[in-house]
Amino acid sequence: MQQCIVAEHAQCLDMHKHRESMNARLAATIRFLAVMPSDLSLGDIDDIVSDFVNSRRANILADFSEKALDNLVGELQKDSRLKGVERTLLAGVLDSRVIPLTGIREVEIRYANSNMAVQGKPQKEPKKNAKKDDAKKDSTPPATGGKGTETETTGMESIEELLRTRTHLHKVGENYTTEGYVKTPLTDELLKAHVKAVEGKVTTRFPPEPNGVLHIGHAKAININFGYAKVHNGRCYLRFDDTNPEKEEAKFFEAIEDIVRWLKYEPYKVTHSSDYFQQLYEWAVQLIKDDLAYVCHQKTEEMRGFNVDASPWRDRPIAESLELFEQMKLGFFDEGEATLRMKHVLEEGKVDPVMYRIKYVPHHRTGNTWCIYPTYDYTHCLCDSLENITHSLCTKEFQTRRSSYYWLCNAVKTYCPVQWEYSRLNVNYTVISKRKILKLIEGRYVRDYDDPRLFTLTGLRRRGIPSEAINRFVAHLGLTVAQTAVDPTMLDAVVRDYLNVHAPRTMAVLEPLKVVITNFADLDLGSTVRVPDYPTDPSREEAHDVALDGTVFIEQTDFRLVAEKGFRRLTPTQTVGLKYIGLVLTLKHVLLNANKEVVGVEVTASKLDDTNKPKAFVHWVAKPVFAEVRLYERLFLHKNPEDPEQVPNGFLSDVNPNSLNVIHNCAVDAYLAKAAVHSRYQFERTGYFAVDPDSTSRGGLVFNRTVLLKEDAGK
Repeated sequence: MQQCIVAEHAQCLDMHKHRESMNARLAATIRFLAVMPSDLSLGDIDDIVSDFVNSRRANILADFSEKALDNLVGELQKDSRLKGVERTLLAGVLDSRVIPLTGIREVEIRYANSNMAVQGKPQKEPKKNAKKDDAKKDSTPPATGGKGTETETTGMESIEELLRTRTHLHKVGENYTTEGYVKTPLTDELLKAHVKAVEGKVTTRFPPEPNGVLHIGHAKAININFGYAKVHNGRCYLRFDDTNPEKEEAKFFEAIEDIVRWLKYEPYKVTHSSDYFQQLYEWAVQLIKDDLAYVCHQKTEEMRGFNVDASPWRDRPIAESLELFEQMKLGFFDEGEATLRMKHVLEEGKVDPVMYRIKYVPHHRTGNTWCIYPTYDYTHCLCDSLENITHSLCTKEFQTRRSSYYWLCNAVKTYCPVQWEYSRLNVNYTVISKRKILKLIEGRYVRDYDDPRLFTLTGLRRRGIPSEAINRFVAHLGLTVAQTAVDPTMLDAVVRDYLNVHAPRTMAVLEPLKVVITNFADLDLGSTVRVPDYPTDPSREEAHDVALDGTVFIEQTDFRLVAEKGFRRLTPTQTVGLKYIGLVLTLKHVLLNANKEVVGVEVTASKLDDTNKPKAFVHWVAKPVFAEVRLYERLFLHKNPEDPEQVPNGFLSDVNPNSLNVIHNCAVDAYLAKAAVHSRYQFERTGYFAVDPDSTSRGGLVFNRTVLLKEDAGK
């Protein structure tokens, strides 16, 4: 019986008549393994295809039949940037972009020998006496995403609950029960040693590249990898995939580790792919000796693609390749002059992917010890093996690399983990590409990687979004292999619900109007009043002291010179109450400046009783400290700022010029002067706010608005 990451199976949407053929086509395209040209990553291909789809959005929505999509694949093949990329891979990437655009759900994503029905309905479970092979698990989960994922959630409050109740992966040591797993004569012995090494515990890893900061999509990967291990009382490595010294910086290592711990996960160990450089090198030598690898001198453009000439050096003597590989290691060749390639033809015909390339760049950990560096495809699976990973959990784009993963582990005769896939998390109204974020920074559209308008995890933290809310957001979205694109309002809703319970209330006046209570001394109120932190929850006892004084500040919008219909607060003919102290204010005099602008009012106050109940009570501040408040809006104006049809001049032209509004001299309760950085509060009647790190460097309070009290109807 096929068992998948998500327990429930996706239902078809009836809104498109071609949905079944399209999903069958998608299922077929991703059965095969494809390897990119050495200078073109999957992310690069996805970016190119995404731009292409956006440029033809109207045509696709008008006709997304199988024939129409095949024609689009043909157009993509004419793009010089995609020269050599296999048609089947382009079709799969295209479909993954078209599905969320058109609203078709991915009915089912199957691996080559899946037991699921084509229409996405589960087949009947095999009888208990069915053959063991019929019960193999498919390591590709079914899809539940597409357009529906923008509004449908699991209702799960934690990733642990989701993983405990909705996932059914293989048991430790039973790798062979998953679909597509390759068993060799050594498998049983290797699995036995593996189970002993991990003490029978689930072992996962989160393997980021240290060449940028983590974004909201990484939160899903962190939660799934660490969460699955936690649910099963296992362990999860934080492994830095540091195989490209040209792009790696120490600050990214530190920031990534900091964010993982901020999300409340503790790595079992922090490791690096570079920890295993010597073993990887020795395995490469062994592959040469086994006639499974060779040194090649073809240029990148000669190796690119599938229908290319075989390397003239493929059959060179083993001894010669061994000597040349050693010379590569010792620096005898220029960059690009020689590579080490696997002798392996992939399912779609891609021949001999590169294992090692020359880079004369010092490594942040190994210095100048190495001038040859392993590629991701060579390193990733073998590091998983060395760390005895039981479940290699990764995003959907790695699905086409699964066969290569298994082949390489078996080729070096080491333990082979099982790879499982899930969808990436994408958010509308933002960009998460490292290259594009850098352009925003360099163009001074945002301040840095932690700008609160970005959907980097450091930016979200600075805005005031709690890690608990991010984890809950990921759990609400569930686990699918369908492209997941959600609006920021979904995250806002989760954050709002969390802060409603956990953020203490305080009074802050963003646009202060000075109010002088002329008879304050006669009221005998004392110097402070005790105000509850959670006034709507009588079971909670937390409270803070607020200063009382004859001069208070209210919002300018809580006073009108001319009473308007429906306005319930202070006017020359209407009283207003002050929250928590039971005072009712009556206007006596309006203070104007030379321009006839209101700068203050004088009032008299009376204690609340049955005869003077006002129509409304307002928040206020006395003896305040003054703060800077930053109000953030969406950084981009359009849902997809990379859509050339809606944004023909590029994503930078779509930046919202009003995405940041800074208000100075806001009046806040004085007790907040000692609030710690990242502390969160509900400013009553206004929204949720957090203390910005600039409060420390500037010596004055700075608050960032995290989210409004209610969703903006305009969004």
